[in-house]
Amino acid sequence: MAFGLTKQELNGWKQQVRNGQIAFLTHYWLDDRFPDVRSVTKVGCCNIDALTRWGKKYGLKKEWIHQRKDGFPHFDLLGDIQYEILMKEGLQDHISRFVKR
Repeated sequence: MAFGLTKQELNGWKQQVRNGQIAFLTHYWLDDRFPDVRSVTKVGCCNIDALTRWGKKYGLKKEWIHQRKDGFPHFDLLGDIQYEILMKEGLQDHISRFVKR
């Protein structure tokens, strides 16, 4: 279950993904499969090659890209890797808003 973001933020992320940009969306998230995780960052881009190259910089594998019928391919970042990538990408605002360490 996702929460903590506005419809405007979600729509902005979707537009960036559609435009072929590497786009970041962080939000609160609850999932019984990950009881210690309280947030997720979705890093999306409609250009799979660009998303794959971006992910490779951080050791993410192409097969980890979620490709669903909704047309918003993305990586899900959780836990330590989420924090590390957000820091390296200069997205401290995502951390201060959603990532509790």
